[in-house]
Amino acid sequence: MNYNVDEKGYYGDFGGAYIPEMLYPNVAELKEQYLKISEAPDFQKEFKDLLKAYVGRPTPLYFAKRLSERYQTKIYLKREDLCHTGAHKVNNTIGQILLAKRLGKKRIIAETGAGQHGVATATVCALMGIECIVYMGELDIKRQAPNVARMKMLGAEVRPAQSGSKTLKDATNEAIRDWINNPVDTHYIIGSVVGPHPYPDMVARFQSVISEETQVQLMEVEGRDYPDHVIACVGGGSNAAGLYYHYLNDTRVNIIAVEAAGKGIDSGASAATSALGKEGIIHGSKTLLMQTPDGQITEPYSISAGLDYPGVGPMHAHLFRSKRAEFISVPDQEAMDWGLTLSQMEGIIPAIETAHAFAVLEVRTFDPEEVLVFNCSGRGDKDLNTYIDYFKL
Repeated sequence: MNYNVDEKGYYGDFGGAYIPEMLYPNVAELKEQYLKISEAPDFQKEFKDLLKAYVGRPTPLYFAKRLSERYQTKIYLKREDLCHTGAHKVNNTIGQILLAKRLGKKRIIAETGAGQHGVATATVCALMGIECIVYMGELDIKRQAPNVARMKMLGAEVRPAQSGSKTLKDATNEAIRDWINNPVDTHYIIGSVVGPHPYPDMVARFQSVISEETQVQLMEVEGRDYPDHVIACVGGGSNAAGLYYHYLNDTRVNIIAVEAAGKGIDSGASAATSALGKEGIIHGSKTLLMQTPDGQITEPYSISAGLDYPGVGPMHAHLFRSKRAEFISVPDQEAMDWGLTLSQMEGIIPAIETAHAFAVLEVRTFDPEEVLVFNCSGRGDKDLNTYIDYFKL
């Protein structure tokens, strides 16, 4: 079985482009042009130069000695938290802003939940001198105030989404409405491996620099270019797609995806799509989606502003359905506890999204000679207020 996208934009049963007629020209233009533009030598040179000199790549592959000793296995962290802006998101926004420029777009819109994608989009728009509007749920604006301030400092306009749960889903709805109203001059930088084809594939390709570097770095330290397990948190799933990408069809590598169970899978306050989702269409693609029996989207919940999405990217839906990936759901408390554990054992304060992934170490055992690579997808600066309130620091 092939786990990459097919020529029609599907991962197995999932994917496609289910879009309003008004957006068809935009999506058709992207579908026709994205590979041609992004694989051209001049694009690749500019992309790689910016990743190196501006983003700070390659990011280190760090051997977590104390964690490895405690859990009796070999634990490596791919340090995406050391990227400029503090997370993996900038890999994708660099790629998409270069694409937008070559398509002649004069205006950029984006959606954001935890704020990291919004900051990364505002950053590249400032870098290129392009107008930037970021949609963000009203609740997330309150939860992620430092990132809102960063976006405004970078010159972006932050527009609140005041409908529904006032979180990521609703911000995405508002961004799509904007794109429908401004189809000619606007490019929508989607921040995860969601949305209509070609977005899930395009974002995964820009993020695949993570697994590309991991292959080289593992060869240097372990004498082989693959680990036994790759582990990442999954909301929409772009950090996970980046870590998995070069290992999708390598069955020597076990793929582990960690979702947010919130207050418990059956509590009614969760974002565990693999456990609760059914096939449906959201934001332009067919995927697994939390919904009521009559097809209405269920409001997701997670203490993490970046994981409370009611669906999952079509690549991840296919990995789950085909059993290529192992999906594990982690509740708020375990994730928050791991934020402290990683901080105090390795001196790395993770984003709350990232902390979810490490909770796998409590629910699953690994052999001493196995090599684990965790995607340390973002740093915890943006979540300090949540940590402070939760732990009464």
